[in-house]
This record gives sequence, structure tokens and C-alpha cells, in this order.
Amino acid sequence: MKTASLLASLTSSIALASAARLPVLPPGGLNVNGTPPVYHPLSDFDFQSFNLALNQEWIELDLFRFGRERFSDEDFHNAGLTDDDINLIGFMAQQEVAHGQLFTNMIGPDRAAKPCKYQYPFDNVRDFFEFSQRVTRFGEAGTLGFLEHLNSRDGAQMILQTITTESRQQMAFRQLEGLHPMPVDFQTGITQSMHWTLLAPYITECPAENPRIEWMNFPGLNITNAPNATEFFDPSNNTSTNDTSSSSGNSTSSGNNTTLDTTPAITHDRSEPLTSPGREILLSWELPGKTVGYNNSYTTNTTAGPGKFVAWISQLNTTYTPLTDVNGTTGKTVQPDLGTTFGLNNTSTVVNSTMFVLITDANVTVTPANMTMLDPHVVAGPAIYTVG
Repeated sequence: MKTASLLASLTSSIALASAARLPVLPPGGLNVNGTPPVYHPLSDFDFQSFNLALNQEWIELDLFRFGRERFSDEDFHNAGLTDDDINLIGFMAQQEVAHGQLFTNMIGPDRAAKPCKYQYPFDNVRDFFEFSQRVTRFGEAGTLGFLEHLNSRDGAQMILQTITTESRQQMAFRQLEGLHPMPVDFQTGITQSMHWTLLAPYITECPAENPRIEWMNFPGLNITNAPNATEFFDPSNNTSTNDTSSSSGNSTSSGNNTTLDTTPAITHDRSEPLTSPGREILLSWELPGKTVGYNNSYTTNTTAGPGKFVAWISQLNTTYTPLTDVNGTTGKTVQPDLGTTFGLNNTSTVVNSTMFVLITDANVTVTPANMTMLDPHVVAGPAIYTVG
């Protein structure tokens, strides 16, 4: 008997034996009858979701390695890190090796995307942390957004066990940057097109055999006075930095409270975040038709009409504020004042952490399970907004 046939025979026997020994289960449930799991895409939707996620894994692997190699131990020490912290970054890169291998195995080595070349908008350690917490945030959110829509429930199980690790990576980078590690009750999900819009600008060149990523690229959105988390005050030596660069490429005029201690720590008491409700937000956006992504092989597009609203996607909510003072491709809005998701008396407000802002032509009602219904109404974005 051939090895493959023997393995198949053994798998069938084990599955039947397992089914016979299953305890009494309540009615319902999926894939709980002992059927052998299939860890492969079962639809085009699955394949393209896996494909996008694998490209996310590759940039994270390259990013963590690049940051570790780009900066010296002294650079990290001057940013407040210990040798153990530096080793953590190297370990996270090793986690990405495993994640990339998992997706390659599920897609199939002949079809799976290979690593690409990337460009990064930082030149110091703190901006490396800021960019890394953004990249891990939109990677996490993009995966959470599609996970429950996959045809391959077995594949979803593997990805779920991957993305929980990446959520911890995002939390760790916030700690290294000196932000509160998890100032939310729920993590946010966004659509694949929103995810691809955020990822594409940082991929410059890919192998010709890489499969095309078949999600829409929306026009870019820029928050011209975005909060700048790299601006901080260090109470240990009574010094402050006033770095106004932004890892998203935005020019910033943050107006942050520089007395906030944002040195690396397990946590800081963040009774006052980087921003506050009522803050005026200055926006500028691109028109569709710009070439983006690796090899300039993608073009931004939208099916929406003129922009009227600003959507704030955070936790379980999508909230809208009016888009005002529109002049061509610029406009304004105000950071919304929202309480907690369930009206609970705690400090985790809906608009918090690292969240997503878009310009839309309508204030359509969407919830996490039907977020794709927002895609046809996106004029530009998302942009990333770090509340604190």
C-alpha cells in the first residue's frame, strides 16, 4: 500500500473511531461529527482572503527583522528598552515564519505568495514601534473581519489560532511605544478591501508568480493633524521629544499633551488619552485612479458618490460624523463623543485605541458581521487614528 493511501486509511479509521466515542452533543454545530478536517480554501473568497493574509504575514516578518537589523542595541537602549525587549522583537519575527508557513501549507506551495520587497516610513526606534503597532492593528482587524465568512471552517480555526498571537504582538508594540496596551473591550474588524488599501502602499515589488490580490484599493485618506504617539515626556530625566513625523506619512500638528509619560512600560494609567472628543479633525483625500501596490499594478477605485460623512470604525460600532467645510478633496469633522459600548460605567470608551476612519457617501447601518455592506459607500480611506 502506498504511503498516501495508508495515511488516508488511517485518517478514516481514526475519524470513525472518534465519531463512535463522541459524547452526546446538543443539536447543531458545524464539523463536530468526526469528519476529517480540510485545511484548504474551499472558494475563491477563501483563497483571496488567505492570499491577503499571507501577504500580511510576509510584511510583518520583514518588518520585524528590518527593525531589529536597522537599529543598534544602543538605539533601542536609548529608547528605553532592555536587551530582553530587543529579543522579544526577534522572537516575534520567528512567530511570523511559522504563520507564513501555515498559510503556505493551506494555500499550497505552488499557489502561495512569496515574500516581496517593502518600504517603511520610519528612521528611528519609536517610529518603528508606531508603524509596527499600526501594521499589526490593520492585519489583526482585516483578519477578524473575514474569519467568520470563510467557507473553510477548518481553515478558519487555524487562522483564529494565528490571529490571537498577532493581537498580542500589537499589544506588545503599544507597550514598547508607551501606549496603554488594550484600552478597549472589543477588538475591531474591517473588510478585506479596507485592509488591502492600508497594506498596499508599503509593498513595492513582488515575484511575478505571486497570485493577484483581488480586493479593491480605495483612494487614500490623510488625517493632516493626526495624533502623534511618538511625541512624549520622560519623567525619569525630565526631557521631552517633539517629533512631528508620522508613520503613516501624514504631516502632523498633534497638539498632544507632552506631559504624558509614553516611555516603554507594561502599562501607563491613561486617564487622559492622546486625543479627546470634540477635537477638530482635518482631512484630505485622493481621487480614484492612482496606481498603488507592488509593481504599480493596482489602481484605486470607488463606487461611492460625493463624501458626506466620516465613519469611525471601533470595537463593535461604526459611528458617523458629518463631513464639513468640503473644498475639493479636503474637509473637516469632529472626533465623536461616545460612551462605552453597553453604557457601562468604565473607562473603555468606544472611540479608543488604534481605530479606522473613512469618508463615506452615506451613513449606512453596519455591524461587525455585515461590514462589507459599507464598502460600496467608501469615498476614501481608511486612515488610522491613534486615540491613545
